[in-house]
Amino acid sequence: MTVQQSGRRERKKAATRQKIADTALRLFLERGYDAVGIRDVAAEADVAVTTLFSHFASKEALVFEQDEDFEHRLTRAVTDRAPNEPLVPALRREVLALVRHCTADSAAPIWRMIDASPALRKYDETVRLRHAEALAAAIAADPALTRSETVARTLSRFVIDAYSLSRESPDPEAALDEIFPMIEAAWAAARPAPHTTPEPRTAE
Repeated sequence: MTVQQSGRRERKKAATRQKIADTALRLFLERGYDAVGIRDVAAEADVAVTTLFSHFASKEALVFEQDEDFEHRLTRAVTDRAPNEPLVPALRREVLALVRHCTADSAAPIWRMIDASPALRKYDETVRLRHAEALAAAIAADPALTRSETVARTLSRFVIDAYSLSRESPDPEAALDEIFPMIEAAWAAARPAPHTTPEPRTAE
């Protein structure tokens, strides 16, 4: 297969995925999440059910179509930050951008639907845990950050919780202004002590 053919195939695949996700979201918002089945989405999107499942592992995943992009943006805040840029401010900047996206007027009906559905709330929890683990792996893999895996995982949970709490706040940016100094303090407190060579013991 040539590069051009491969590129065309990937674009077609991405377009099909987006069409399915857009169709599902429209149906969910129009009829209610519980009233729409996988077969309804597939029929409306004019794809086979097997095609739908090749793009989305579950009905819940249709609602969280941008979840992989969310995860990539968080990990890139670590891996793509400027040389010598501190980690926590880079993460705050990305979290703020994500919160602004998720609190836009167009996103409000989607979050109301998620909050009203036990299945979607549970799925959202699993998604957040996965994002935290991916972020922790990126932090732990950066040799310049010199923190343990436990510290990386703890910080990542804090960051994901900061996103969730600020998204639910009437003033998301003010919420982040309150939360991130605590995250910064926790990160600084976990800094390894400077290595020193112990002085030789003398006989008493």
